[in-house]
Amino acid sequence: MADNINRRKLLKNLSLGAGILSLTNISDLIASELNSEKNSFENFTASGKINHSVCRWCYQDIPLDKFTKACAEMGIQAIDLLKPSEWDIIEKEGLVCSMATDDFAIITEGFNDLKNHKKLQEQYKTLIKKASDHNIKNVICFSGNRNGMDEKTGIINCVKGLTPLLDYAESLNVNLVMELLNSKVDHPGYMCDHTAWGVELAKALNKPNFKLLYDIYHMQIMEGDVIRTIRENHEYINHYHTGGNPGRNEINDSQELNYSAIMQAIYDTGFKGFVAQEFIPTYDDKLGALREGIEICDI
Repeated sequence: MADNINRRKLLKNLSLGAGILSLTNISDLIASELNSEKNSFENFTASGKINHSVCRWCYQDIPLDKFTKACAEMGIQAIDLLKPSEWDIIEKEGLVCSMATDDFAIITEGFNDLKNHKKLQEQYKTLIKKASDHNIKNVICFSGNRNGMDEKTGIINCVKGLTPLLDYAESLNVNLVMELLNSKVDHPGYMCDHTAWGVELAKALNKPNFKLLYDIYHMQIMEGDVIRTIRENHEYINHYHTGGNPGRNEINDSQELNYSAIMQAIYDTGFKGFVAQEFIPTYDDKLGALREGIEICDI
């Protein structure tokens, strides 16, 4: 893991001093750089400006109880996209579920299709009640795919399907949060694939407990201009996901997004919700990759 984290840093240092360094000197420099980085991770303390979370699905090969303990040790306060059967496990370690889900919440089959409404409303009411009983504030939802549907009809249908649920959720102090996803690479046909569409839906619903999950990776692919978009639409956003683009891997300098600047912009809006890491780690040390992402985002 450390080799991946420091590759560019090491190459830069070596190139600056290659003319005067012997092979022994180079070996010593490499060891020094890697040990320094390792120690900085081990001694890392979160600043408190960003509330850190992480998406469980990226680390499915690590047992949840062990993963939760590791998260707690590195200053992560919550875990995203957990099902009801998993909530007790993380609560024992003092963490919370920052975004609830369940098996029925399918990206392609959402609230833009009238035929889904009855079943989704029944299923979501059950999940919302369970979330409220665990003091979980956010439940994820999806627009569904277009399947030839125009944008306006999609919004009208989503309003019809979501309004009764939002009234119920509001009585239990729960938010329904629709995720913005890219339809260019990962989710062809998905309707809520631009911030403007999500904001238009939020305005049409006019419910304080309907919000957007702004996935930075997905919206970089679809529209770019991430910081300006966040500044102009932050009132409709209550959750963020990370991911390096291209590839949805680590958020370090191997990809195009400047996460330190993005986190500062998010913080400057007065954001109090969670930022969840949702990149697929490529390092052998997956927890080390996660720790690196947390440190990058901890302004």
